[in-house]
Amino acid sequence: MSDYYEILGVEKNASKDEIKSAFRKKARTLHPDVNKAPDAEEKFKELGKAYETLMDDSKRATYDQYGEDGLKNAGYSTGGPFASGFGDLNDIFNTFFGGGFSGFGFGGRPDPNAPQPGDDLRYDVELTFEEAAFGTTKEIKFDHLETCLECGGTGAEKGSKPETCPTCHGAGQVQTVARTPLGSFSQISTCPDCRGKGVKISKPCKACKGYGKVEKERKIEVKIPAGVDNHSKMRISGEGDAGTNGGRAGDMFIVIHVKPSQYFTRDGNNVYTKLIITPEQAVLGDEITVKTLDGDQKVQIHSGIQNGETVKIKNAGVPYLSRQGQRGDHILVISVQIPTQISEREKELYKQIYEHRTGRKHSSSLLQKVKGVFH
Repeated sequence: MSDYYEILGVEKNASKDEIKSAFRKKARTLHPDVNKAPDAEEKFKELGKAYETLMDDSKRATYDQYGEDGLKNAGYSTGGPFASGFGDLNDIFNTFFGGGFSGFGFGGRPDPNAPQPGDDLRYDVELTFEEAAFGTTKEIKFDHLETCLECGGTGAEKGSKPETCPTCHGAGQVQTVARTPLGSFSQISTCPDCRGKGVKISKPCKACKGYGKVEKERKIEVKIPAGVDNHSKMRISGEGDAGTNGGRAGDMFIVIHVKPSQYFTRDGNNVYTKLIITPEQAVLGDEITVKTLDGDQKVQIHSGIQNGETVKIKNAGVPYLSRQGQRGDHILVISVQIPTQISEREKELYKQIYEHRTGRKHSSSLLQKVKGVFH
């Protein structure tokens, strides 16, 4: 199994800033466009997988406790962000950190007219304990940005099109020369008229006001798989905001919130409940009907069972996300409840048991005799 901390070269208590810094450094040397070693591509994919996991609090906690197998069992994808390939370094750093790779030895500014992916969106869904255990379908409604149909995303009114910026002549940048006592210095900056796009829209689209996107309400059905846990995340590809310049749409991330159950508690895929029994049931054993995720079920309690002991109902817990047909167990934790109010007949029976087992009179019987003498 891969050690994600070792891959990034950080300690297990590393902060997110330290992880991010370590990823930047290693990405510069491992990217296959730069490193021609035969294993560079595989190492770079592992680097991305390690980074993606350790930067996500939920994934990191699962990995720290259960390792890579734990991520798979919890339903997380372990392919990493570069499982299906990767672009150049500038694209990667723009995606991960919101900025280009300039300043890290590779130069170049992002092309403002290049396709840009749309923003990802988040939607929080609340489930009952049983819905999370067995899965469900939820209809969700949200607003997102779609490409404007009136202008096809150009932002220009029908019959017109964006024009080349007369200030920068389509370059998106302007050059200024400053003369100083030390000589002339050339400075390149973003064009103030087109803001780096290289084009200007003289007749903005009325539907989107020149933005190229419009906000629309969308309604979709989301199938929640059986076995999801609190704070699990699901990705729905392409349901985020529309991209720019023909870029792909962002994704929708569904974040699961499971309401606590009054009866069940969960630990991994096992379900726990407290089973309260009487001293008589503990001594003699009994057949007791208990509530499970599958409904009422009869359970045999063996004689002599102790307080805190457990009884296991196999395969009656929460289904595994990645193991079809397999479930955890239902664990009953025995709690022997001592009665606080009993009848005189019950007291007498308990005294008899006490005297039979100890071979001596109970103190309450002796006290009654002493009271009789004085009365």
